[in-house]
Amino acid sequence: MSFGLPWGLLALGALVPLVAAYFLRRRQKPVEVSALFLWRTPRPRAEGGPRWERFTREASLLLEVLAVLAAALYLADVRWGEAARRRHLVVVVDGSLSMSARSPDGKTVLERVRVEAAKRVEAEGATHVTVLASGASPHVVAGPEVEASRALGALESFEARGPDHDVVPTLLWAQELSGPGKRVHFFTDAPPSQDTVVPPSVRWTALGRPVGNVALVSAQRRDEGGRASVTLRVVRFGPGPSDVEARVRAAPGPGAREGTERTERIALPEEGAATVRLTFREAGDVEVSLPDDALPEDGRVRLSPSPVMPVSVGLTEGLSPASRQALERFLAVSPEVAHGTPVPGAPVLSVGPSRTQARVTLGAEGPLRTFVGPFFTEKGSALMDDVQLAGVRWTAGTNPPGRPLVTAGEAVLVSQEEGGRLHLNVDLARSNLQRTTAWPVLLGNVVREARRLREGFPRHQLNLGEALPVVTEAGARYALVGPSGRKPVFGAGALSLPAPTRPGRHALERDGTEVDSLEVLSLDARESDLRGRDSAEVPAKEAGEDAAEGGAQERARWPLVVLLAALLADFYVTRKV
Repeated sequence: MSFGLPWGLLALGALVPLVAAYFLRRRQKPVEVSALFLWRTPRPRAEGGPRWERFTREASLLLEVLAVLAAALYLADVRWGEAARRRHLVVVVDGSLSMSARSPDGKTVLERVRVEAAKRVEAEGATHVTVLASGASPHVVAGPEVEASRALGALESFEARGPDHDVVPTLLWAQELSGPGKRVHFFTDAPPSQDTVVPPSVRWTALGRPVGNVALVSAQRRDEGGRASVTLRVVRFGPGPSDVEARVRAAPGPGAREGTERTERIALPEEGAATVRLTFREAGDVEVSLPDDALPEDGRVRLSPSPVMPVSVGLTEGLSPASRQALERFLAVSPEVAHGTPVPGAPVLSVGPSRTQARVTLGAEGPLRTFVGPFFTEKGSALMDDVQLAGVRWTAGTNPPGRPLVTAGEAVLVSQEEGGRLHLNVDLARSNLQRTTAWPVLLGNVVREARRLREGFPRHQLNLGEALPVVTEAGARYALVGPSGRKPVFGAGALSLPAPTRPGRHALERDGTEVDSLEVLSLDARESDLRGRDSAEVPAKEAGEDAAEGGAQERARWPLVVLLAALLADFYVTRKV
């Protein structure tokens, strides 16, 4: 048993005058009478004057004592059993990368949050704590409702590495866990913006500092023909140096005996980003690091080899001599295709005449008509990007099936079926399409789209907050394995998964075997901009009385029931007398 408000026990002092009233009798003057038969109940003992006597209404006294005791217990907020010991507190910590920023005193925001959270738990007298981390996918750091020591221990090992996100869904979740009339404590590094709708029961505590920062906001690598091309974008947020030295180290690749290490001086403009392009031969992993500043995490990246997977193109029988010659001329000069010997694991693109089941059909059947324009191209089609048909003489036949991509009047020149099969309705023997720039651009787009359907990740470097594209095949079980654990991947074909919540290496497994991997970089321009961080305290707009006083339990109602029952019973007993 415990008491939420021990001062309420002072009400027990009412027992002293109550008991005294039952024992102490008034002084009565002697009265001389001629006979006692005139009195209904003579009491000779009362003639002796004031003294303590044995009382005769024990039941009434006991009921009134019980009523006083029940009233005192209610005022003292009595608690029994588990309710006497449990005080639950819900704490929410911002999981953004900017929480790892260091102030001039060398402490990170997250370190200050740990200290403040421990003080808040002690001040609230909480015995059980739930700790949530906000993010694109909020998660439980400790709990729900674990011992305060275990919750604070879990908070000590928590790392804030997530992208920029909306914290309101996490706060609403925390509000449901805490219960009605209870307060939620949220720790972050910036005051709420004007358009942020903070739940009324949330106490918003910001512990950030506005500081300048130099950060990498983008890093990409592309490997082609033993040559690695690295592109970096560096931005200065707020006051800072006008230039920085980037240390770049390339580990030796499979065909190299030693690596490369160099220092690049990067001039930083006041507005915008500085772009740096580097090339390496036969390089393995490339590590880039900037000098440590307020947020060291956004100044370091590790870029693994990202070779361009060639597309194996096969020409089927039945192509016209003009079509075969135009295709072989493109395949001979394109570095992104492998013609002849298929590459293991590479997507296969088959090209054949219109009457075959090839992935791409080339040719025209039926009555032929020649068009010199105007040509109309469907907007937003990736296959027709940068394809300029001005000056093209196009000879087409019967309209092919599928969704039209290029038309000339009522004639469909290029179409695509729902399954992705592409039809090029053109007779190259009577057209000049293969002699214009539109021909290699069109075939290059076809090869690029075929590569995008290859199993695995189309991109091998992603920034925090970017959606995760992946391609899977039907009939297999896939899983994504990363720093956050193992998660199944549902669906087949080109998929877009939610943005990863933590940076690091992510691998795609098919039936337990790894088929591809990518690196999620600790880069987010919104998190690297620390100029808007500050300290602030926004109290909760609405909170129950118990929450404001540090208790998290509702006042017990049973003493009021006992009080009312005792008063009614006392009225019944005294009425009979």
